[in-house]
Amino acid sequence: MNIEKIIKTETELPLPKKVIVNLLYTENWVMEKINLELKTHDISIQQFNVLRILKGQKEKPANLCTIQERMVSKMSNTTRLVDKLINKRYAKRVTCKSNRRKVEITITKEGLNFLDKVSPLMTDFENRLTSGLSSEDLIHLNDLLNKLRNPN
Repeated sequence: MNIEKIIKTETELPLPKKVIVNLLYTENWVMEKINLELKTHDISIQQFNVLRILKGQKEKPANLCTIQERMVSKMSNTTRLVDKLINKRYAKRVTCKSNRRKVEITITKEGLNFLDKVSPLMTDFENRLTSGLSSEDLIHLNDLLNKLRNPN
């Protein structure tokens, strides 16, 4: 179904607007699907992203700035997300004794175990979500999205 039918407009959208509306609609559609999948594991997509960032640090602590820079969604409140992960015992925060402004965050064993359990489920989910596209389609779509963000 084309985007005009989905948003119930009888006016043919100009092509650039159609692409932007379709991207925004699809982004929301994908986010809803991912959030529903993660909801069964009592974690948000942003919290899941922070856990993957912390795991990617390979036992090296991260600070809030590092996490924020690597977040997919830059609008997230990183401090609040880390606090929630600490409450779930998936992450821990250590304040440097010599510099109280320096805070280091690491993933805990519980956080690693959680990722070991949920990451394969999310990979399977991502594969199901994109199953209607061939490998060539996925490569082309990824190239087009990269080109949209970097037109030069």
